[in-house]
Amino acid sequence: MVALTIPVLPCISLPETLTFYRTLGFEVTHEQTKPNLYAATSRGDIHLHFMGVKGLNPAEAYSACLVLVPEIDGLYQSFADALRRLYGKLPTAGQPRITRLRKGQSRFTVVDVAGNSIIFIKQGAADDDDERAAPQSNSRLGKALRTAARLRDFRNDDAAAAKVLDLALAQEGPSDRIERARVLAARLELAIAMDDEARASTLREALATLALSAEESAQVPELRAAEELERSLRSSEPDPHGPATDASA
Repeated sequence: MVALTIPVLPCISLPETLTFYRTLGFEVTHEQTKPNLYAATSRGDIHLHFMGVKGLNPAEAYSACLVLVPEIDGLYQSFADALRRLYGKLPTAGQPRITRLRKGQSRFTVVDVAGNSIIFIKQGAADDDDERAAPQSNSRLGKALRTAARLRDFRNDDAAAAKVLDLALAQEGPSDRIERARVLAARLELAIAMDDEARASTLREALATLALSAEESAQVPELRAAEELERSLRSSEPDPHGPATDASA
C-alpha cells in the first residue's frame, strides 16, 4: 500500500481560492459549503485540500507545503503564463504571487490568494542556492551575494536580500570587478522586482561605469536574470496600441 499525504490549507474565500488553482491547472474534485467550507483539488499526483478559516489575514499567513516534482522549468513556465493571463501581469509581489526562477535554480514558490506558500522543488536537487554554479568566494561581496540569494530564493524576502547587498556595496575597499558587477546586477534584479525604478536607474548607471566587455558580462549570470525579469514584466503590460474594441460589434 502506498501512503499518500495531503495538506489541508486555510482559505478565506473558497470561490476565489478555487479560481486561482483552476487557473494553475488544478481540477476541483470536491467542494462543499455546509456544514463547513471545504474543497479538494488535484493536478496529476499533486493534491491540495482547503478549509475555510474566518479572520485569516493573507499578509500574515504562514501555512506552507513542499511539493517534489520531477521537472521544474516547464511547470514554472506553465504557472507563470497562466497567472499572467489571469492578472494581466506576472504577480511577483504581494498576494498572490510567484517567485522568480533563474537558470539552474531548483525551486520556486507560489503564494496563493490566502497567503499559503506552495514550494515546488525538483526531486533530487541539492539544497543550495542558484550561485552554486559559480566559484565560491569568501570575500565581502561574495558572502553578501550568497546570503542575499538565500534570502531571495529560499525565504522569499526581497527586502532583506536588498539590504544585505546595499550594505556590502556601501562598504569601501578593493573588490573584483566581476564580483562587484554580480552584486550590482543582483541588486538591480531585486529593484526591478520591487518596482523601485529610482534605485534600478542608479544601479544601471553603476554597472555602466564598469564598462564590462561581452566576455566579462557572460560571467555575470545576474545580468541575465535582471534582463529576463524586466522582459517578463514588460510583456505582461497591455499593449496601448493593441486592437480597439469595436463597440458596434
